[in-house]
Amino acid sequence: MEMYFYASERRGLDRGRNFFCLSKHERHAAIRELIGQRPIGSQDELRRKLIRRGFDVTQATLSRDIHELRIYKGPNGYALPNGNGRHEETESLPEVEEVLHSFGLKVKQAQNQLVLFTTAGSAQPVALAIDHEDWPEVVGTLAGDDTILIICPDQRKAGILAERLEKIIG
Repeated sequence: MEMYFYASERRGLDRGRNFFCLSKHERHAAIRELIGQRPIGSQDELRRKLIRRGFDVTQATLSRDIHELRIYKGPNGYALPNGNGRHEETESLPEVEEVLHSFGLKVKQAQNQLVLFTTAGSAQPVALAIDHEDWPEVVGTLAGDDTILIICPDQRKAGILAERLEKIIG
């Protein structure tokens, strides 16, 4: 018990604060509710809001939760796919063509990798749309704020994908 309080004090938490052993399901519900209420700009802000609700959550746990709920960071902060974070949204996600045409700027190839430039704050939703296409030319994506790294199995497939993306972007 003392170790818990020591760790809590090291993180700047009040020793007298009551934390409850709440389930992952309850934590996910709280995250969906918080993000649905108003824009949240950072993981730390979301973590602090969860702490105020009685969840003693670490940054690593919160990162896993964000991934599991398929939350992405858009221009206005964190957002839930289709507004609810549940997995039935797959059919209602915007088409990759729509997302790329709206937010894609240009594509550059470097051997078996592509760098896709997007408008500020839109790389994560664009990468999500690309990932959901399950294209054979895509091994994986890594999104920043306005840039996506797309890894392809080989240089030839990267070229094919670059042409497809450029055609969609316009």
